[in-house]
Amino acid sequence: MSSNFDAMRLAVEGFHPSNTVLYDDMGLPSFMVRIPKFKISDVITGGSDAVHPAFIVDGVEVPEIFISKYQNIVEGDRAYSLPGQDPHTYVNFDQAKTFCENKGKGWHLMSNAEWAAISLWCQKNGFLPRGNTSFVKHHTYTHEHGVVTYRYGDPLTDGRVATGSGPVSWAHDNSPDGIFDLCGNVWEWVSGLRLENGQIQVIPNNNSAAGVDESATSTLWKGISTAGALIDQGASGGLYFDSSVAGDATATNHGVGGTPILNTSRSNPQYTGGDTDAYYGYNSCMFKALAAQSGVTIPELLRVLGIMPLDGYDGEGAFYLRNYGERLPLRGGAWGSSSSAGVCALNCNNARANSNHDVGFRAALPHRQMPSAHG
Repeated sequence: MSSNFDAMRLAVEGFHPSNTVLYDDMGLPSFMVRIPKFKISDVITGGSDAVHPAFIVDGVEVPEIFISKYQNIVEGDRAYSLPGQDPHTYVNFDQAKTFCENKGKGWHLMSNAEWAAISLWCQKNGFLPRGNTSFVKHHTYTHEHGVVTYRYGDPLTDGRVATGSGPVSWAHDNSPDGIFDLCGNVWEWVSGLRLENGQIQVIPNNNSAAGVDESATSTLWKGISTAGALIDQGASGGLYFDSSVAGDATATNHGVGGTPILNTSRSNPQYTGGDTDAYYGYNSCMFKALAAQSGVTIPELLRVLGIMPLDGYDGEGAFYLRNYGERLPLRGGAWGSSSSAGVCALNCNNARANSNHDVGFRAALPHRQMPSAHG
């Protein structure tokens, strides 16, 4: 036995075959879950036989990806996946991305493609994970509790729970082997997706796993056409999230009514005072109710990336929209989200600078860049 860390890895893999312990370039551990490569048709009935984009990095198919088993903490400006911890919060998008990439080659902020792959796997396998959606418990299964790690307000209110402290129903596969807290506890930043003045833009495939430039001015962002092809930012033929009702110029945080809707243009910006990253008008709907404008076809890619629901999806989770300025996505929901939380929940309300006590993240790693036990 070469080290205590080697013993830790062997013990974890012995009890949980799909789990392992991976080490960053400082030789420090994170608990990870292995997700083997699959095709779109494996998780979407009638889907194409192409490999899911979560398993394509820089044009190369990877046999597996490793996802943090737990929402991450931060030590020494590096992200770690460890059980029984209070998740790191008050983190904006760029900080979360940096904390993950600081760990060494291949480590990255979990991408939207990876999140979508897991969400689709859950749907195909007939189980949607629950979590801390009602102040340390689940809003329906109220006997399901986690261990409180954070209280706030006056009087004190229970908020976050320790990573992995809930029952196995809070894991993605309803087992101790699973990825915990994809539903509730804290919202999670994901990379590789944004809205720019309502236009849906992505980093192709899972190239986010290569630590590419995802800044506001990056030229790597691509729109998605009605045919599902990637196009240049702002090019004609792109898909947008529009509003079913006209917005207004009120410069306060408020709902404008109506619902989000997929469209080929942004006819109704929710804030009419000009494009800004500020928090003014918004609207929302349950993710399962998210639909396209009459006559607009939903390309497969939007369902593959968890941006639009599968036909027949009837689970929980909400979709939130501001279709002006740049908006970076949050996934999963938080401790007070109730039925608005879920593995399909998608929050496109926030600017990349957003930082709050209910916003966290987790790191991931593709197989081909997996480090040895000694970094």
